[in-house]
Amino acid sequence: MLTTRSIPDHAAATTDHVSVRGVSVRFGELLAVDRASLDVADGEFVTLVGPSGCGKSTLLSAIAGLVEPNEGEIWLDGKAVARRLGRTALMPQRDALLPWRSVLDNAVLAIEVGGGNVRSGRERAHELLPRFGLEGFGDRYPSELSGGMRQRAAFLRTVLADRETLLLDEPFGALDALTRRSMQEWLLGLWEELGRTILMVTHDVEEALLLSDRVAVMTARPGRIKLVERVELPRPRSAEMAFDPAFVAQKARLLAALHDEVSLSTSGVR
Repeated sequence: MLTTRSIPDHAAATTDHVSVRGVSVRFGELLAVDRASLDVADGEFVTLVGPSGCGKSTLLSAIAGLVEPNEGEIWLDGKAVARRLGRTALMPQRDALLPWRSVLDNAVLAIEVGGGNVRSGRERAHELLPRFGLEGFGDRYPSELSGGMRQRAAFLRTVLADRETLLLDEPFGALDALTRRSMQEWLLGLWEELGRTILMVTHDVEEALLLSDRVAVMTARPGRIKLVERVELPRPRSAEMAFDPAFVAQKARLLAALHDEVSLSTSGVR
């Protein structure tokens, strides 16, 4: 059973850990994100959902500093930050493990690239292997791991970057249903333990409700923040909550909002 965690009341938060303020991102003539605004409080778990191609991953990349906004600002820890690369830890859609490096060597890659102490990083990674379900697999290579183990190894690498804000881009999208469910519960437990701020992208509304404090729905491209809903379900949470009437009702509302956006996108009306 997961422990109950005290979640910050976003409305009362004095300083947002991440603040996206009127951000627009263009790629040539294509407007991918249009004046998006979203605040994430310290220690909060917020999930972005939206139609395919709506700019969710682009917005995450902008926060990480991989893409520069054409308009707007991104604030971290209460300050506008122009040079954000390295200030957050981004886990991409694919695990991106290097096949010629062991689990431990992959885990310390960000430390190595950043010029940090690789030896102490390996020691810390080795200590964390049991918590990530990888005990005894530190010397194994990605080809020897299951899909879930690869994702946990990638998440270990993300955590070892030692950033307060974790940006997760569809971390479980490539997994089968059973492994995905197991990984969701594992991530909840780890978030409870680490106390990090998480902004995650997913296509799965049920996953968003199970994990998040709040869910933000994006419009079809160009992506805007259409609505943000707080998830009032108590913690700790489990897969069985999917049958709770409050869960079902909120899922229906979010799916209706998404359906409207998909309809507008396919009809060409904006």
